[in-house]
Amino acid sequence: MKYLSLLHRWSGGLIGLLLAVLGFSGTILLWEGSWVSVPGAHDPLAENVQLIGHIAEREMSAGATRITFAGGELGLHQVAREGGGGAYLNQHGDTVAAWSSQWQRPELWIFDLHHHLFAGETGELVAGWAGVFGLLFVISGFILWLRGRAKWRPRLLPRKFQPGPIVSHHRDLGILVAPLLLLSFLTGTAMVFKDVTATVLSPFGKLETRSRLPEVEQGKGPAPVAAMLLEARARFPEAALRRLSAPMKPGQPWSVTIRQPFEWSMNGRTRLMFDGSGELVKVDDPAKGSQASSIYEKFLPLHSARVGGLAWKLVMTLSGLGLTILGGFGTWSFWFRRVKKRKRPQIARVGLEIAAA
Repeated sequence: MKYLSLLHRWSGGLIGLLLAVLGFSGTILLWEGSWVSVPGAHDPLAENVQLIGHIAEREMSAGATRITFAGGELGLHQVAREGGGGAYLNQHGDTVAAWSSQWQRPELWIFDLHHHLFAGETGELVAGWAGVFGLLFVISGFILWLRGRAKWRPRLLPRKFQPGPIVSHHRDLGILVAPLLLLSFLTGTAMVFKDVTATVLSPFGKLETRSRLPEVEQGKGPAPVAAMLLEARARFPEAALRRLSAPMKPGQPWSVTIRQPFEWSMNGRTRLMFDGSGELVKVDDPAKGSQASSIYEKFLPLHSARVGGLAWKLVMTLSGLGLTILGGFGTWSFWFRRVKKRKRPQIARVGLEIAAA
């Protein structure tokens, strides 16, 4: 038990701050739809496929690489351009905000911080391993809590900002939010390490870790993206249009992503792929997928509180704030607030000297 406590403390001291950053940034992103202050952000959704097609053709011909269409969370179309630039359009197609770098929009750089730590795929792996350590912290913390469970008191903040009370608070708060942290860490790491997740979920069927893109003809002239959107709506009339993506490389298809009513994912997983002339070449329909894919699809909505309404959002907010407090206070107390050794009372030393004499 002594060595487990030592390992728990030192590991927390080394990566506790990273976990606090992930917890705090994730909590902010949970409420993104509430604090994005752009005109039209909270407009009700009015999906007009013809108008959306006209806007999409205009933006794609102007160099857009991806358009995420307005939805229930954000009533604006988000246009992404090369080099990190982009714009928000209202549902009439008017530009209400534009940027040339993600640093000009807090929701973009906070998203990049939480998912990639500003370091692309490498940062995503680091965040994933931090989640693995988080799982081990929850398990080891529970084991360590058992020996002192009689002293447990429910506290959101420490009684005093001193090493002893902070350690007690860490134990008391940790056991309160442990089930929520377990869910956050499990869903987060499962999305990062998809190959491992595929192995774990293999009893439920095959999970495609990398969707193979068909090779297609580029076509002559501008791609008929409006016709692609109409085709998607015709094939899935009850689905919501969520995203249009241009080919990243020559020979890759255009992609229209939609969300069917049974899907939990905010942007959906139903994807239709087209060649440069607008001909449909492939359809990925999750309704025909495996049970493993259905389970995997629910990780992101649970992790980001895109299901369950306000109640689940508050639950995940508690998880994020709990991680922030545990990681932040734990790091601070470990590195900057050392317990001072008590000095022996002067009177005791005098007594010993007299006795010796």
